[in-house]
Amino acid sequence: MKVVSQLDKEQESGQNQQMDDRPKKKGYIKVKWIYMVLGALTLVLLTAGATIYLLNGTAQSKSGSGGSLLSSNPDGDFSKLYEVYNTLENYYFEDVDEEALVNGAINGMVESLDDPYSDFMSTEEASSFHQSISSSFEGIGAEIQQENDQIVIVSPIKGAPAEEAGLKAGDIILEVDGESLQGMSSSNAVLLIRGEKGTKVNLTIQRPGQSDTMKVEITRDTIPIETVYTEMVAGDIAKIQITSFSENTAEELEKALKDAEENGAKGIILDLRQNPGGLLDQAQEIANMFVDGGKILYQVEDRNGNKEVTKATGNGYKVSLPAAVLIDEGSASASEIVAGALKESADIPLIGVKSYGKGTVQSAQDFTDGSNLKFTTAKWLTPDGNWIHKKGIKPDVSVKLPEYANLTYVDPEDELKEGTSSSEVENIEKMLEALGFDPGKVDTNYDENTASAVKQFQNVQGIKETGIVTGETTTKLMDQLREKINKDNPQVEAAVKELKK
Repeated sequence: MKVVSQLDKEQESGQNQQMDDRPKKKGYIKVKWIYMVLGALTLVLLTAGATIYLLNGTAQSKSGSGGSLLSSNPDGDFSKLYEVYNTLENYYFEDVDEEALVNGAINGMVESLDDPYSDFMSTEEASSFHQSISSSFEGIGAEIQQENDQIVIVSPIKGAPAEEAGLKAGDIILEVDGESLQGMSSSNAVLLIRGEKGTKVNLTIQRPGQSDTMKVEITRDTIPIETVYTEMVAGDIAKIQITSFSENTAEELEKALKDAEENGAKGIILDLRQNPGGLLDQAQEIANMFVDGGKILYQVEDRNGNKEVTKATGNGYKVSLPAAVLIDEGSASASEIVAGALKESADIPLIGVKSYGKGTVQSAQDFTDGSNLKFTTAKWLTPDGNWIHKKGIKPDVSVKLPEYANLTYVDPEDELKEGTSSSEVENIEKMLEALGFDPGKVDTNYDENTASAVKQFQNVQGIKETGIVTGETTTKLMDQLREKINKDNPQVEAAVKELKK
């Protein structure tokens, strides 16, 4: 793909790129990570696609550290910028931090683009960016992005602490350990949220459609990038979930598909729900498994309207079973590339709800001081030429999850008992009702009917019957609800029905 002047089409793994992240010599910038894949700097996995090179020199700051954009010719359009810089440096009432001035100027330029996918990262922020490319990292396991001056969760990773805590796509992170994220870049938010395994982080969450915020304490953990999970549903249908597109995902998926065929599967459900994206080459390989050779997978359009079309190669493993694809509001970027290709070039039905809607291409450039500039370079389009940015891809069969799938997290350290009145009580009553226990009238008041239903639940779970919701009772309630959502899922049922037509 030629997003900019491409002199080297060699594909590198994220690990190799991380090891080799410096320009080879002055006048030769190594630009890396074409990511058609991911919404923003993330807590999960970042793209490590084709490596490309530009024949333009990286500017050197006067300190010689590199990475300064202010050391070019100070004439012309940059004269005012230089004048401000020199004025502050020479006449401000205190000594100024030259690096902070330069970084601030760059940040200002990038922020003026009003593009949540373009971002300048300081040395520390860029270091976090590089670490995210490895096969595992430590944190809470969720992708975030900046949206309307807020930090929004795109998707939690399957089995990661964020998912276990009940965080969902679309949740807004208002505060981290009491520090507001309002107006903060996603890269700065990453630095606050990530941390060493075993440490705790407290998030204040606003869920769309809910009036009250919630406090969520999460214990950070090692987040391995395991991306393919298979289970049999309806007896002979293999549901294969891809949680992100990592460097071995296509290989893992091919093995899962072959195993499903050997075990007598009659159909495939490719589950891309809550998948925030990943590596472009993996998305292409996976789409190739379903799309006939010569048909379009996606298109890239530059600022001048020039388009480059990527087509299926027709090589490699091909899926022979009927298939359906599950998408939701957490399916973003590379997930949308695959979904769009399978829908428009292979006539495979999409089931669920409208996808996230991330239709731009980013490049990231490293500077010699270790800082990094990520910026949007092009649009990507579906095979039929549709630009899904901020629109998403509509499913062929629209199926929503039940209301209880969107219930908010309840802190196990809180104690809810008779006489308590709060939104958390209403949440608990809805959980009990969904699990088959009658709490009486569902409202914000914890009465004797609620306590009776809680005791029944505690009895079934082998917990001491106190009628009080706290600790283990709270955790068990949320665990059981999560299991119910996974087991009795109308979107999966709709996909099975589609395959058995």
